[in-house]
Amino acid sequence: MAKYIIKRVLLAVMSIIIVSAITFFVMELIPGGPFNKEKAASPEVIKALNERYNLDKPVPQQYVIYMKNLLHGDWGVSLKNGRPIWPDISSRFAVSAKLGGFAMLFATVFGIVFGAIAALTRNRWPDRLIVFFTTLGTAMPSFVLATLLLLVFCIELAVVAVWNPAHPNYVLPVIALAVYPMAYVTRLTKTSMLDALNQDYIRTAKAKGVPRAKVIFVHALRNGLIPVVTYLGPQVAYILTGSMVVESIFTIGGLGSAFVTSITNRDYTTIMAVTIFLAILMVVANLLTDIAYKIIDPRITFN
Repeated sequence: MAKYIIKRVLLAVMSIIIVSAITFFVMELIPGGPFNKEKAASPEVIKALNERYNLDKPVPQQYVIYMKNLLHGDWGVSLKNGRPIWPDISSRFAVSAKLGGFAMLFATVFGIVFGAIAALTRNRWPDRLIVFFTTLGTAMPSFVLATLLLLVFCIELAVVAVWNPAHPNYVLPVIALAVYPMAYVTRLTKTSMLDALNQDYIRTAKAKGVPRAKVIFVHALRNGLIPVVTYLGPQVAYILTGSMVVESIFTIGGLGSAFVTSITNRDYTTIMAVTIFLAILMVVANLLTDIAYKIIDPRITFN
């Protein structure tokens, strides 16, 4: 297990380096620069700004300088306001993490519950009802659902206030973010539970007189959660950063909206910082997922 974790950590580091390199060099290929839109910026001013932020150097050298600074804990400063990036990322991530955490908890709990109900009532009306709504949930993009929720509950019915940072209401953004993963978890749980219920060890447990509740929740559901854990690993990292579109629709000042703004402004350092931060979250989530496999099913071995 320890050997496997070490190998995965090394692979994670390589993945982060590859992601950062691709992002950096592709970003540099985009025409224009971060200072092209500055008002009344003379060529001399732009030249001075490029020299200050090392943008006048060859691209490979820029990348090496950036990565050296990052290894020393320096995430750089914004090219638009000159302020350090890390405090802004951490404060915005706190908002996105709270929103994403609520959404992931909602999606996981209700997805597993609905999936178990659908599996236990196969081909009966609860199953058909759950299948209908999960199909609808997977077919509807989060930005469409977010727009509908905003239009109906904030504008037409006015039962929920538009996002206010002083008094945030997470109900509608959480629903918009949670519906798709909840529907997917429901379908995964149903499929895996149906497969588990048809296994020989379930028939043996029933023949031995094991209580039905123990057969369902200890044997069938536990073994059926492995595909769900596989899905939740990267999904947790993705959703914790917040959906960029959902945050923009509800004007939530999270990490997703900051990333969109940085792309619009060609703020190279902020784009790199958010991308690397997201990559770190993804590889850590995948590593924790693999460890969770072992906890759920001790029979799993790692090479």
